[in-house]
Amino acid sequence: MSEHINNVTQRKNILKNVIRQLHEGRTVEDVKAEFGGLAGQASSTEIAEIEQMLVDEGMPVEEIQRLCDVHVALYKDGLDDQPAPETIPGHPVHTFRAENQVLERFLDEMQATLQKFQAQPAGPLAQTLRFQLGQLQGIDRHYVRKEHLLFPYLENKGFQGPSKVMWGIHDQIRSGLKAFARLLDQGPAAALTVNLEDLASTMREMVYKEDKILFPTSLELLDEKAWAAIRAQEEEIGYFLVSPGSQWRPKLNGNGTPDPAALHALEPAAVSVSGALPLETGALSLEQIRLIFCNLPVDITFVDENDTVRFFSQTRERIFERTPAIIGRKVQNCHPPQSLARVQQILDDFRAGRKDSAEFWIQMGGKFIHIRYFAVRDAQAAYRGTVEVTQDVTSIRALEGERRLLS
Repeated sequence: MSEHINNVTQRKNILKNVIRQLHEGRTVEDVKAEFGGLAGQASSTEIAEIEQMLVDEGMPVEEIQRLCDVHVALYKDGLDDQPAPETIPGHPVHTFRAENQVLERFLDEMQATLQKFQAQPAGPLAQTLRFQLGQLQGIDRHYVRKEHLLFPYLENKGFQGPSKVMWGIHDQIRSGLKAFARLLDQGPAAALTVNLEDLASTMREMVYKEDKILFPTSLELLDEKAWAAIRAQEEEIGYFLVSPGSQWRPKLNGNGTPDPAALHALEPAAVSVSGALPLETGALSLEQIRLIFCNLPVDITFVDENDTVRFFSQTRERIFERTPAIIGRKVQNCHPPQSLARVQQILDDFRAGRKDSAEFWIQMGGKFIHIRYFAVRDAQAAYRGTVEVTQDVTSIRALEGERRLLS
């Protein structure tokens, strides 16, 4: 089936069924012989949409992830002919691609070091390899920016299946890096070589999927406002051995100039909740705010800059008694005389900027209680009040080992 099919919907449906055949056991060679020409016609966006269709129809993300490389092999002839996306330095995609170029060079260097290390495992190359591994683990910043910046904006466009598949592969790479570190400390050089080859292959395949599928699709789906918002949030996460350029300036005002306020704006779909209060990182209704405070495993009390109690959370099992009568009361009047000097010292230190926090812990009724005070300051660093957070940490102190699965 090599004839050109102009109907995009028809082509996607055929290729979707081809992918299902691969999951049922047919080989890539078999389906390429029958559908290879058709697969070569599919664009990057269509390939991503086909995976999304399979997820929407109930195919588990883990199943798609299992054969993700097989899917790419089906489309590879067509993908190889597609040019990599071109962007201006400073654009998030340009930064992602720059990191990938560094990554591939870095993997080459590590594999060369490892070959030498295999011949001399007791020499100084072990230290070089450990240093290189430490640098390589910084690729996690690249993956985290995808997971927490790029993927949310794609999901706002109804595009979430492929991002979930990639996230699963990110976790495989993270596990591989940890396993490689353990082998470097314990195992023979031969085992290290096999481990790094497998890991490097997975990382290089991810670079290919990003260049040929993810980034072209993202550039087609997202507008300047979304890219500007992504760029504004990148610095907090950081980069992998690169610094982003500054030439790209998003045009958001309609007159060729960037709108500074829009650089920090989230997509409307991410924050538009009926009756919600806009917050710095989202929006919540008053009812949602009340429920959050009521269900936190901590007691919270807020005292304003005038030492007046303005709020306390009404949790299910309060540690210290609070009644609505204290609202509007001076906090000094809410403590017994013997502890008043200590409370006043905390407030004075916070107000003068000498401290930002204070903490105490006590034994009470067989429980270990942790009490913390935090100074609340505005954007100009002016003192606006104090938050008291009280928590029963008895069970937390008893924890040992790890528990990674829900039970």
